[in-house]
Amino acid sequence: MPPNSRRIPPAVVDSLALSRLYVLGRIDKLYAFTYQPPPPEREYNGWELYDARKEWTRQGVGCDGNSNGWRISEMNMDYGFSPTYPALLPVPSAISDNTLNYAGRYRSRARVPVLTYRHPINNCSITRSSQPLVGVRQNRSIQDEKLLAAIFSTSRADRPLANFTPPHLEHDSSSSTQGDVSSSLMLTDLTNTEELEDEMLESFRGDPEERPQIYGAQQHNLIVDARPTVNAFAMQAVGLGSENMDNYKFATKAYLGIDNIHVMRDSLNKVVDALKDSDVTPLGPNRDQLARSGWLKHIAGILDGAGLIARQVGLQHSHVLIHCSDGWDRTGQLSALSQICLDPYFRTMEGFMVLVEKDWLSFGHMFRHRTGPLSSEKWFQIENERIGGDSGRGFGEAGGASKAIENAFLSAKGFFNRDNTSRDSLPDSEGEMQNCDSDSPRKPGSAPRSAVSEKEVTKVKETSPVFHQFLDATYQLLYQHPTRFEFNERFLRRLLYHLYSCQYGTFLFNSEKERVELKAKERTRSVWDYFLARREQFLNPKYDPQIDDHKRGKERLIFPRINEVRWWNEAFGRTDAEMNGARSTSVTPSARRDSPSSESTPVLTGIETAHHAVGSGTPGNVTSNAAPTGMAAVASGISNLSFSKGREHSQEPQNLSQMELEMQ
Repeated sequence: MPPNSRRIPPAVVDSLALSRLYVLGRIDKLYAFTYQPPPPEREYNGWELYDARKEWTRQGVGCDGNSNGWRISEMNMDYGFSPTYPALLPVPSAISDNTLNYAGRYRSRARVPVLTYRHPINNCSITRSSQPLVGVRQNRSIQDEKLLAAIFSTSRADRPLANFTPPHLEHDSSSSTQGDVSSSLMLTDLTNTEELEDEMLESFRGDPEERPQIYGAQQHNLIVDARPTVNAFAMQAVGLGSENMDNYKFATKAYLGIDNIHVMRDSLNKVVDALKDSDVTPLGPNRDQLARSGWLKHIAGILDGAGLIARQVGLQHSHVLIHCSDGWDRTGQLSALSQICLDPYFRTMEGFMVLVEKDWLSFGHMFRHRTGPLSSEKWFQIENERIGGDSGRGFGEAGGASKAIENAFLSAKGFFNRDNTSRDSLPDSEGEMQNCDSDSPRKPGSAPRSAVSEKEVTKVKETSPVFHQFLDATYQLLYQHPTRFEFNERFLRRLLYHLYSCQYGTFLFNSEKERVELKAKERTRSVWDYFLARREQFLNPKYDPQIDDHKRGKERLIFPRINEVRWWNEAFGRTDAEMNGARSTSVTPSARRDSPSSESTPVLTGIETAHHAVGSGTPGNVTSNAAPTGMAAVASGISNLSFSKGREHSQEPQNLSQMELEMQ
């Protein structure tokens, strides 16, 4: 062997072999497509557990003779209208399919506002959508405005479009008296943060002339943009953005400041880094390092936002529309968690399964992209460079080349990206631009590619623990309200395990359309088979199904206590003492160094109406007209942006598609 030749280390060879084993290239090569269930599971068919029409009927939608202002549209039965939406779309009875078709051109991926929850007592709703295609020209859609007005009027069956004023009849209604707000239903244990949020919203109402009093409370309809304010404004540069409230005078918009998938992925990576050393040393996890991960802060923020939505619907008797960028990540978290707070049915085992099917699977959370079951050669290449010492392979581009070998094994199972700055082919990402100026309908080509049409690998920049965070937040509610849930902590932990196990077909696809096209029901088993066959193992012995709003602890509504958010230690295989510290009666949960404080900044970061705007990132903090105009708002927002650090070669996005991907 020549003296200058380099021998390939055995670890590199092993890593290459692993890459061939785990980078499968096709979804139908995963274990779920060959899994043979044990006899107890064969007695169940979890695919039949969720029936969309049955669930909407339970909520009082589409019932014969009593539609409660809603109907079920079948215009997406072939998934041609919106490939990432469910086949059945609950929409206001006053809105035709033709109006929906035109409104779809104004929402990213045609994800128009549709119903996901109707309150059984006050008929108020939670609807969800994607961001509007506002752009720097401040585009608008009369059909979208009409749709939202109809949604916010469904609690008034006698006036199905009471909130809608055609553009040529708009008038200035800035002067009016503020109605009284009943506080008889407000809970006495709201934290200072929650009270501050409610007071902020109370100060900035929509058009006063369109605020009817119902059930003793002043209706205060909300459009919730889950993104940080500056992110929403910056999206205007690529033809997207957030609603111009001049065109939605019947509502108030609230920005929640929940970070994007890249921040959440990085946060969990830091948690893993803080825990891994304790596997090989007698020392416990570094709790200071855990605190710096920001994981608990993110969980608290998501819960805070869900609590805000639940209070608006359940206590303020108001409608809420939720969206983020595409409406399948943060929107799913907020929508599902707020429904858990509002509806005891979703706190039962069956109800929780239905909720996951409805708000996560049917509404198009991209499980395959977020969990990465197909793996990626990038994860192994980075480790090869570290082991082999090949400095010529571009450590600067990888940015995460110093990650340890055990993380490659996690990545091979599709856990989480260890390389936050890897450069995927951005034009092929799911964050491509859409043209809001075109009069032509949205092209079906925007639908995700078939998982079996060609070799496919995980796009590392699209992996993120979104559903993991939802389960963690649900654990927080279960821990804080131990008698209000039929299922136990182990149920959530096993569900988290099967999110990545690839044993069942439930979490392998990006949309309802993909599951139908690839015949998931015929070729794989549902994850619910596992739980239904072992139901007794996942029941909560403390569960009290009785509902009595006059008795403390038995109310229909539950709300998160943000100052009590804690580490879900069982999910990380650690003891409570290791992650949360020794229990002490003299130290409250909020006093721990790694817990969100009750005095922390509210998740509510901005409020906007047709007449006022306050909050970080809004142009000018307080304005006489809330609508950000053209490039001025975009420039104001972009000037405060900071893209991912650690890039040694390129400090700015290479194109608009990359910018959009960064900001989502």
